[in-house]
Amino acid sequence: MENKNNVTINAYLKPSCGWSRGVRAVFSKYSLPYNDINIIGSSEAYSEMVKKSGQRLSPCVEVDGVMLADVSGEEVENYLISRGLVAPVTSSDATPLDRGCQDGEPVETGSWGTNKSF
Repeated sequence: MENKNNVTINAYLKPSCGWSRGVRAVFSKYSLPYNDINIIGSSEAYSEMVKKSGQRLSPCVEVDGVMLADVSGEEVENYLISRGLVAPVTSSDATPLDRGCQDGEPVETGSWGTNKSF
């Protein structure tokens, strides 16, 4: 999806992972449209992420063809700011940008039946 800066963002995310929530929070904070690609719900999407990123860990965010592999929301935000794609802003959203899944969160299983351990 293109945003106001004509930047295309594809985000390979899990539905409920802490890291993925942090990435989504950054896009929300800056009102950036993006393609939220569910790597748990689609083996094709997961395979595409692995092929493009060269590794199995998520989240992976592709910004205008540049792949940011295995990143936190904080790293995505820093990349966007450093490239002048957004100007720093503050947000009242308290979503952590740099946290994994919390204890007690369910282990996600892909639609193809394998447990996600990456």
